[in-house]
Order: sequence, then structure tokens, then C-alpha cells
Amino acid sequence: MSTIKACLFDLDGVLVDTAIYHFKAWRQLAQSLGIDFTEHDNERLKGVSRVRSLEIILEIGGQTLPQEQMLALCEQKNTEYLVDVSKMTPEEILPGVEDFLKALKAEGIKIALGSASKNAQLILERTNLLPYFDAIIDGRHVVNGKPHPEVFLKGAEALGVKPEECVVFEDAVAGVESAKNAGMLCVGVGQPEVLTQTDIVVKDMTEMTVERLHALQQKA
Repeated sequence: MSTIKACLFDLDGVLVDTAIYHFKAWRQLAQSLGIDFTEHDNERLKGVSRVRSLEIILEIGGQTLPQEQMLALCEQKNTEYLVDVSKMTPEEILPGVEDFLKALKAEGIKIALGSASKNAQLILERTNLLPYFDAIIDGRHVVNGKPHPEVFLKGAEALGVKPEECVVFEDAVAGVESAKNAGMLCVGVGQPEVLTQTDIVVKDMTEMTVERLHALQQKA
């Protein structure tokens, strides 16, 4: 049985809650295209890339656009999103996150980020979480989005650990599938009825301890 040597975290919805900023920017873009985009629709965008998010919005509206125009719209959305992200503070860290990261550091467990976001570094800097991370693998470093395992496999490689020595923390179905495709244990953050493929589910990081982390090995 492999010892847990590393934890890999998704960003949005796990460490910080930037979902409202994403939704605001995507809804504004959708409205400019004459598409009604709801919070329910926004659930489909969790954990997927920027381009795929726009594809989903266009599918909802029954529209197609040339690739060049899609890329321009993605940049437009990101510009709107960054206006809000640039104002983030440590107060927007989700409950229990910093205490758990400190506990992992004290235990000598390595920490990496595995996120589709291309703005991950900025968000970690704005919230003062950056010093906790030994590696950052985000949308700038991968070709394949989740549920492909690339982001987490690259995270393990950057940390110098094997996939079976890693635990992933995810709030999105696509991210959970990515972790499982990488051969890693996975803790779901959110609702058990949604995150059905995880090893355990917690409502937030206040429910996580190093002891509970190591207990996952017994279940594996």
C-alpha cells in the first residue's frame, strides 16, 4: 500500500470561490449573443476549459461560431473576469482551507494545484495562498482539459511522486473523473449525490484533517 505523499487541489470551488465571477462574465457574454444563460446552466461549466465552456453556451443557444471568433470571445470573457479577480482578498479563501494546508506542510506532504484556470497564479497571489504550493499546473501547462488526467499526472511528476501516492481534491464531476483516470484517490468537496465517484465527500475543508487523509489509504 502506497503512503500518501502529496495532495493536488483544484482551485475554483475547492480553495476559493470564484464561481460567481465566472458566472457573471459568462452570463454577460451569453446575453450579448442573445442566449439566456442560467445558474443551472453554469453547473455544466464546472471544471472544463474556457473554450469548452463557450461551446456549451453556444450549444444551449443553438448557435455555432467560427473558431477565430470563439477565441476572441473567450478573451473578452477573461478580461471581464479578471476585473473581479484582481480585487480578490484572503477573505475569499473557503472555510478550513488555510488550516488544512498548514497541517499538510507540517506533516511534510507536498502540495500542488491542478486547475483548468489560466489565472490560477494571480488568484493564489491575491489570496496569499501561493507560498503553500510546491507546484502549479494550470491551463497554461496542459493540452487536454479534464476529465483527461494530464493536469494531475503533470502535478505528480512536478512533485516527484507516483500517482498512487496522491490525493486529489475536486468539486466537479469532470475533475473527479480526471483524478480517477490518473489513478489517484479523490476527495469530493460538495454534494455526495453529485460526486459519486469519489473516495469520500466533505462539505468543505473544515471536515478534512491529516488523520482523515491517511485513513483514505485503508479504504484504497
